[in-house]
Amino acid sequence: MSTLHTVNKSPFANSSMQSCLNHTIKGDAVLMIEDGVYGASKNSTMSAAVAAKNGEIKIYALKGDLAARGIDEDKLIEGIKIVDYKGFVELAAKYDLANAWL
Repeated sequence: MSTLHTVNKSPFANSSMQSCLNHTIKGDAVLMIEDGVYGASKNSTMSAAVAAKNGEIKIYALKGDLAARGIDEDKLIEGIKIVDYKGFVELAAKYDLANAWL
């Protein structure tokens, strides 16, 4: 079964993002929402961990939350896909399970 993991906390505030990445398996997806989108930034302390999982799992960031935090698309780790709210709903419907990392 494939799982959509959502992360809404900054990886610089707690360990939710790292815990999430540690528990994903091939075929899963991670969607960064709210302050979780900070984990999509390249050249950060989390970028190597996120990039290492990219390909084994799919990694997304919510467009509205990136914009609200002033994170430009050119500042994202290569391979991260950007989705809008409709895309969020489509991801939730696509995966068998959903797990929110708080």
